[in-house]
Amino acid sequence: MNAPLADRLRPVSLDDMVGQEHLLKKGMPLYNIINSGSLPNLIFYGPPGTGKTTLAGIIAEKTEKSLRRLNGTTSSTSDIRDIISEINTLSAPGGILLYLDEIQYFTKKQQQTLLEFLENGDITLIASTTENPYFYIYGAILSRSTVFEFKPIDKKQAEKAVIKAFSFLEKERGEKLDIEKGVIEHIASASGGDVRKAINACELSVLAAENPKSGAKRKITLTNARSLTQKASLRYDRDGDEHYDILSAFQKSMRGSDTNAALHYLARLLIAGDLPSAVRRLIVTASEDVGLSYPNIIPIVKAAADSALMVGLPEARIPLANAVILICSSPKSNSACVAIDAAMDDIRNGKTGAIPRTLQNKHFDGEDTAVKGQFYKYPHSFENHWVSQQYLPDTIKNSVYYVPGDNKNEQAAKEYWDKIKNK
Repeated sequence: MNAPLADRLRPVSLDDMVGQEHLLKKGMPLYNIINSGSLPNLIFYGPPGTGKTTLAGIIAEKTEKSLRRLNGTTSSTSDIRDIISEINTLSAPGGILLYLDEIQYFTKKQQQTLLEFLENGDITLIASTTENPYFYIYGAILSRSTVFEFKPIDKKQAEKAVIKAFSFLEKERGEKLDIEKGVIEHIASASGGDVRKAINACELSVLAAENPKSGAKRKITLTNARSLTQKASLRYDRDGDEHYDILSAFQKSMRGSDTNAALHYLARLLIAGDLPSAVRRLIVTASEDVGLSYPNIIPIVKAAADSALMVGLPEARIPLANAVILICSSPKSNSACVAIDAAMDDIRNGKTGAIPRTLQNKHFDGEDTAVKGQFYKYPHSFENHWVSQQYLPDTIKNSVYYVPGDNKNEQAAKEYWDKIKNK
């Protein structure tokens, strides 16, 4: 009884697994691999509570190899060497199946220690990670493994797990439960696709219920369930994939002018307390994606961001919501971003050249200069405050970086300058 309910109720067969039908449905590649009798190196990637550890245990039961477990957060290189020392001994006659949980916490050197033995088949690796394996796992191990992505459990599948959990608790405790309407749906939804979290919430709901009178059912109320799962649906690690996924979705929703989606992702950031990230993305998006189609948006969004940082949460949500809605509803132009990126690409590729003599900050010509004088033309001395002269270096004098966007503001400016320059 000391173990969490999710561990006491852990599935022991593929049929007991909840979700991951794209991997474990009959005929799917991973299903066929598990039942093939020949096990390759596998990497399971996905959020917590989606069945990675459970599936590794089920696979281990199907193999004749000796199972060894390590956790990347607590294991050391010496732990790896201890496992390697068992190869070809009586304790591991058929080879070793190593389940390495949270492999992203292993250093490159620790991961390299396994390479030789993965190559010759003495060790078969099943590794799990909550982070993108292509960022955190050593390339040589990735090349010797097959990656399968686990997805958050959908609400319907989570409801099945919740019902099973309450049924298990009834039998284990020897008492009947009176589960109020909406409890199962709420716990399934509030788990955020994490079955472990949903199952453990069931146990908490039972423990938090009032002791019933003799012979009566224990009442599981929706009020208690809500209280115990207030932030359960939010997965947020400021150094993890989820953090950058939310930020990416936030910025792309504003760029795509989807106000509702942008407000949703802003809400995720604010509930997680990540005010600085929300502010930064707002200012960047105003400049990058609205830009010259509505130049005044930049100081407006900056003022909203300053207000939010000044008042703090929860009031900060109000100026930031205004800024988000303004960005989403504004015309879009990335012409300035494209222009500066093109100019910087030229610099990186060596396309520079000497600054024209007319623009240099000097007024003395050496004896070797045939035609002496700077000859700079001051634009304000000419009609319409413009005069034709060369500003770019000779080697790139015809380069074009800025192409006006098709919005009203930039087209009006283009029309004005076309008229003056072509006069």
